[in-house]
Amino acid sequence: MNIGFIAHESKKKLLQNFCIAYRGILSRHELYATGTSGRLIEEAANLSVHKFLAGHVGGEQQMASMIEQNEIDLMIFLRDPFMQKKRDPDPNKIFRLCDVHIIPLATNLASAEMLIKSLERGELDWRENYK
Repeated sequence: MNIGFIAHESKKKLLQNFCIAYRGILSRHELYATGTSGRLIEEAANLSVHKFLAGHVGGEQQMASMIEQNEIDLMIFLRDPFMQKKRDPDPNKIFRLCDVHIIPLATNLASAEMLIKSLERGELDWRENYK
């Protein structure tokens, strides 16, 4: 499955720790991320990540394009609802596209863990049929 990652600046360390913790599961899937998030995942968890541009310079749009083409099966967008900076990606477009294309979306650590554990148990295999 294709898993997308975006993290606001204040959540990047959390994203790294998440990917370290679930490295075994994530290593069996194709990972996509905006530039900085992807680089940090690769460095921290030693995972291969298809990296887009940084979110604020087009990476968010590149991820949105993959979602629109139904090429992302699971999206993890760790956002900070209180500390969003100008350079942080706007989550609304990604959220709307995930809703339109019926793509499971996690916006915080708890929902991300639930989706990754569901992925491991095969509970998201329906995405293959949906495509």
